[in-house]
Amino acid sequence: MDKHPIESLMTTTMESIRDMVDVNTVIGEPVVSSDGSTVIPVSRVSFGFVAGGGEYNTAHTKTETARSSDLPFGGGTGAGVTVQPMGFLVVGKDSVRMLPAQYADTTDRLVELVPQLLSEIKSYMKDNKTKKPKQDLAPTNPS
Repeated sequence: MDKHPIESLMTTTMESIRDMVDVNTVIGEPVVSSDGSTVIPVSRVSFGFVAGGGEYNTAHTKTETARSSDLPFGGGTGAGVTVQPMGFLVVGKDSVRMLPAQYADTTDRLVELVPQLLSEIKSYMKDNKTKKPKQDLAPTNPS
């Protein structure tokens, strides 16, 4: 049995999509910065695909049964791909952070900064604790 014409249209379109969208489109090539951190771009990829066709019985009478291979065929396929940058994965010596490419509002930015703020406060308190001289806890008599 011969392949139907729509099959070759769909195969060609799917091969084209496969060529456009691969893992390097979603997770980009890593870039090493001067301080030793690695920055990896991350994107969201979405695509749509459509195919359609029809066989038209224009040459035959309504009473005559025609085989599928005798009928004229008209069809088409289409696809669309969208690549949206989501952010950058920053891998440092002691941490991994996701830096978003876009912020929806100020709240998103604040939520992202909370871990960094807590780390800074913890570091500040630790430094002050080690630098303070120990105080004598015995009460002093003013007389």
